[in-house]
Amino acid sequence: MTQDNFELVKAEKEKWEKEQEELFKKFVQLNVNDYTETKNNLTYLSWAFAWQETLKICPTATYEIKHFSDKDGVSRCYQYDPILGYMVFTSVTINGLTREMWLPVMDNANKSMLDHPYKYATKMGEKTVEQATMFDINKTIMRCLTKNLAMFGLGIYIYAGEDLPIELGEPITEKQIARIRELKIIEPNVCTKFKVKSIEELTYQQAEFVISTKEKALENKEK
Repeated sequence: MTQDNFELVKAEKEKWEKEQEELFKKFVQLNVNDYTETKNNLTYLSWAFAWQETLKICPTATYEIKHFSDKDGVSRCYQYDPILGYMVFTSVTINGLTREMWLPVMDNANKSMLDHPYKYATKMGEKTVEQATMFDINKTIMRCLTKNLAMFGLGIYIYAGEDLPIELGEPITEKQIARIRELKIIEPNVCTKFKVKSIEELTYQQAEFVISTKEKALENKEK
């Protein structure tokens, strides 16, 4: 490889890495709370909205559901172990970068599902894990896809147990500070929520969230 070619390849690599960094920043700051639901104290992001938001940022994104051949040569969208249960796998490619993810098929109590029902003991008595169906497998595949997208930053704050996404934006403005104080928002509570020492350390987006939340609360109170 000539020096010119080397420099060209290096420049292209640096450009691609910069693009990946910018994409991650966009995904990791995206607030998807409007598209979540809570079940058994766990928060789930809708796969449909996760994919929708992904395509808004990167229209060329693709995903793949992994298939495996069983002993008879039949292609299955899962792997199965008679002791451990079912496992599904996906991969997502965004801007030339592919990341993989996997997820076991579990019931509502987060117990592995098998190809037959089985029982287990608890302090509240004996419980039954029903046999896995294609509905359970399909649901797990789409949850796996959502988790896969989180590897690119989308909704990753949910898996980290946070209420809001990471903010990497512009700093709070004087106008926003004035509005927060005008609305008599309790500043220590805001600082605790966003893990800052003062509201002056908030980002523009965090401040907008605080202000809009308070304004909506006041509007609902007046109705």
